[in-house]
Amino acid sequence: MSRRAAGGFSLVELLVVMLVLGVLAAAAMPLAELTVQRERERELKHALLEVRDAIDAYKRAGELGQVVVPVGSSGYPASLDVLVEGVQDLRPGGQKRVFLRRIPADPFAAPGLTAAQGWRLRSYQSPHDRPEPGADVYDIGSKSSVIGLNGVPLKDW
Repeated sequence: MSRRAAGGFSLVELLVVMLVLGVLAAAAMPLAELTVQRERERELKHALLEVRDAIDAYKRAGELGQVVVPVGSSGYPASLDVLVEGVQDLRPGGQKRVFLRRIPADPFAAPGLTAAQGWRLRSYQSPHDRPEPGADVYDIGSKSSVIGLNGVPLKDW
């Protein structure tokens, strides 16, 4: 009875199989990284829309006289926390009006930052090409220097 008839694989066959598996794994890594990047970008888009909608709702409520807007202010919230903490509703019933349940986190923010600290804030007075924080929150953006899959830096979204 020969050794081949006893069954099993030779060392060469095992090496070939390992080589093929290595090539397949190496090909799958960029695809996995792309999938993770795409998911994080989707989360960022959703968070930006959620906060921007809340900022706009706060501004509209002020324009309609539903919440107190300090004289001389832009009508935008003083901070992101105001959207979560709420403000007194001036309509009948007078309950507190909340615009966000929580501040969503920037998925590209540095670890260790709170959700509010992770965003780049732009005040109403700052120019669009040089966003700076100020007395109010007119817009938000990511602080990340990562380039999105669409070729646009995330900080410009």
